Amino acid sequence: MVELTGYNPEEFEPLGSFEVLPADNYVVVIESSEKKKASTGEANYYLQFVYNVVEGKFAGRKIFDRLNVENESAQAETIAKRALASICLAVGAVHPKNTEELHDKPFMVNVGIRPAKGDYGPSNVVKGYKMANGEKIESAAATPSKDAVPTEKEAAPAGAAAAKKTMPWNKKK
Repeated sequence: MVELTGYNPEEFEPLGSFEVLPADNYVVVIESSEKKKASTGEANYYLQFVYNVVEGKFAGRKIFDRLNVENESAQAETIAKRALASICLAVGAVHPKNTEELHDKPFMVNVGIRPAKGDYGPSNVVKGYKMANGEKIESAAATPSKDAVPTEKEAAPAGAAAAKKTMPWNKKK
């Protein structure tokens, strides 16, 4: 038995539903961030972000995002680090020293729905990131300074580089 003397449930608003949000774009801020050990793999860690929806009908709802920033799978790690770069650029933090510098700055997430699997019901999944005004995120590395002179490789037509590289679906069998 747990003593509840002094607790008055009328002082608190009951929790709402934990149903998934409809697939859509939502303006959010990062409410909290934490590095956690993954349950799989000895060297696997992820960043867990809790986003708070700040506009519209679903304001106040939470969205959870996990980025596998240290993972035995190089592909999973690269995807996570690209997602983190998107978040940094979306909030205007080009060289953050820690995740707290990303908190409380609005940006937009594209949310989808992961179907139910096994004992777990459907859940939301973050599918992309944009600036709060909905503009696409441009890479800081891809934005040359006005004084930059393009290298010969950069000045070459885009088609020339693409023509040299054989895409997997164009390879002869």
